Amino acid sequence: MDTKEILKKVRKIEIKTRRLSDHIFSGEYHSSFKGRGMTFSEVRQYQYGDDIRTIDWNVTARYNEPFVKVFEEERELTMVLMVDVSGSEFFGTSEQFKRDTITEISATLAFSAIQNNDKVGLLLFSDEVELFIPPKKGKTHVLRIIRELIEFKPKSQRTNIEQALRYLSNVMKKKAILFILSDFMDEGYDNALKIVGRKHDLTGIRVYDKYEEEIPNIGMVPMLDAESGKTILVNTSSKKVRTKYKAHYLKLVDEFENTFKRSGSGIINTRIDESYVKKLLGYFKQKGA
Repeated sequence: MDTKEILKKVRKIEIKTRRLSDHIFSGEYHSSFKGRGMTFSEVRQYQYGDDIRTIDWNVTARYNEPFVKVFEEERELTMVLMVDVSGSEFFGTSEQFKRDTITEISATLAFSAIQNNDKVGLLLFSDEVELFIPPKKGKTHVLRIIRELIEFKPKSQRTNIEQALRYLSNVMKKKAILFILSDFMDEGYDNALKIVGRKHDLTGIRVYDKYEEEIPNIGMVPMLDAESGKTILVNTSSKKVRTKYKAHYLKLVDEFENTFKRSGSGIINTRIDESYVKKLLGYFKQKGA
């Protein structure tokens, strides 16, 4: 993909996702994620109904009339998008790949954050951390993030969520809003998730394709394992094969949902042929209630 084509794609994603974040998500995002607390803003004269606990006694004594301290929410937050760029994200049987949907969701979240003057960072991972962009503010920074999501070519095709979580835990010392976007075709990240979930506001967004849920009965089919690069012949006519595949798939889904729930983190499941807009809005509204 040449530079002109990449910029065109970045612009297309910006137009689509910016409209969503401007008109739909920014308000929901603001109410869902709270600031670090209340910070002092100013003093003003006491008005009927003010809480007497907010009276500033030093200023009151100086002017011989009551003044109160005014506090406001310390809003500035930091969001980090942890995005799976392993080989399985290039699977898709509908209009687009899982990676395309992940890019759109990431862009929508990033624009929602900068609408609220928050910082946004990006961590791309496979079975290693492929790229980390430290959190910053501003549209130019978000456009760089979108560009990386579109054109980045990972060194590895495999997945290791635990490795990414441990890296994030080391580089992000202050509390942040974390979104992990993946198909979660991985195991063994339970302990790392607990550690990160205790410190950060964490949400897992599982993006999947309907044909990953179960194999259709279409006879002998060559199948490519996107993460190992190996092609094997699979007899999809065999009920045993289909049942075994489905059991393994459901095991991974259960691990994703139960692991996140145990760590007190949020979950969103969205299929690439469904509206991720409804899923995100529903999640934000529930979180902000």
